[in-house]
Amino acid sequence: MNQTLSRTGLYWVAGAYAAVVALATVLVVARYLQYVTHPADVAQYGGMWAGGDLMLEVFICGLLLVVTFVFVLVIFKDESAYTVYSKVLLGLSLTAPLSVGIIGIDAVTQGTGWFGSACMYRLFASPLVIIGLGMSRLFARFSRAKRLVSYSLLIEGLTLVGMLALLGGLEHFHLGTP
Repeated sequence: MNQTLSRTGLYWVAGAYAAVVALATVLVVARYLQYVTHPADVAQYGGMWAGGDLMLEVFICGLLLVVTFVFVLVIFKDESAYTVYSKVLLGLSLTAPLSVGIIGIDAVTQGTGWFGSACMYRLFASPLVIIGLGMSRLFARFSRAKRLVSYSLLIEGLTLVGMLALLGGLEHFHLGTP
């Protein structure tokens, strides 16, 4: 491990990620229990419940962005660590077009599975992922890491623009609903 990379900093960041994941798990389970215990309210005020779900997602993504910012501050001087981080970001950005494809398949087969819902939440988080990728690109000091994060930004941005264009085209031609 490089001398400039602090093990203590990495341990703190790992602990912070674990705490965020634990908190997110508790919040999502609590939200699920609300759905189970108040089904009439969910049916009557579905839009309000969906808004609450979106706020919960933004809160969890915001917490992850804060921890990621600290992580980038810890590793941005180490080329090998930042390159590995950039590869992970590239893998994360590839989940966006994959989610669009899964949702498309799910829509054709009329399925409403939990996996399709998870893919939808991934796409809702896309603007926040773009913010995180942009921050990571600003801190990238090495050419390979810059290139990988730029590819990640390109994939994420084109997926978001393509998805919005597709949804707009479907609405324009009234192909989205029978």
